[in-house]
Amino acid sequence: MVDALPPLRDVVARYGLDAKKSLGQNFLFDLNLTARIARAAGPFDNVTVVEIGPGPGGLTRALLSQGAHVIAIERDWRCLPALEEISAHYPERLTIVEGDALEMDVAALVQKYARGAARICANLPYNVATALLTRWIEAEPWPSVFDRYVLMFQKEVALRIVATPKERADYGRLAVLCGWRTKTRILFDVSPSAFTPPPKVTSSVVELLPNPAPLDCDPRALSRVTQAAFGQRRKMLRQSLKSLGVDASALLAAAGIEETKRAEEIDVAGFVALANALRSA
Repeated sequence: MVDALPPLRDVVARYGLDAKKSLGQNFLFDLNLTARIARAAGPFDNVTVVEIGPGPGGLTRALLSQGAHVIAIERDWRCLPALEEISAHYPERLTIVEGDALEMDVAALVQKYARGAARICANLPYNVATALLTRWIEAEPWPSVFDRYVLMFQKEVALRIVATPKERADYGRLAVLCGWRTKTRILFDVSPSAFTPPPKVTSSVVELLPNPAPLDCDPRALSRVTQAAFGQRRKMLRQSLKSLGVDASALLAAAGIEETKRAEEIDVAGFVALANALRSA
């Protein structure tokens, strides 16, 4: 045990916390694994960690035991009593916020509650993981208040986050957005057996380190360009970019990109050039 709190399985049984598929819940009971994830996000000297979807608090306990202050955002009211037990065990170290992270200004919470540096570490609910990450990456101003993101995704999503044009099958809009503003890498995989209930897929823990000075670009323009290009990824860009409502050939010429290229052949810098050309069109 990492602390004197009851075993997580006992806590889950006492409060009737069956994982809900509708909330994308898969609970982590393996203390060695939660400790490994927490170590990957540390060290925590003068650091506040935002955790999304803590559930009964397996990762929360690991983060606190290694010295972090934690802001836990949980939309499932059933989990709040279990988190309150943890809060009582770590006085003034755990702030519990009830609500949906997709509807919150997480940066504002950090400004209100954080002490020192801030980062996000979470076993993200699978059904909102990509939407949350996209929101954080596209946030303005940049760099954000977070110095690091250590997040768990389904492995197929993790591969899409870290992909480059060399990995064409996985390379897409998510890889471009993350590659533009962060440096990404997969830290390790997590077996389905580590979760309760076990998902049907392997998971991966991903680290994203913010780039303090990414290529100058409007995230809204980059989002439009990548959606158009990868929305019809099998087509040449001169065709797929027509959905932007501008002269695709002129746009590609302004960005210095051949009309016959396809989306998966264009690197991050190329998409930034396209986004900047779109703003000037």
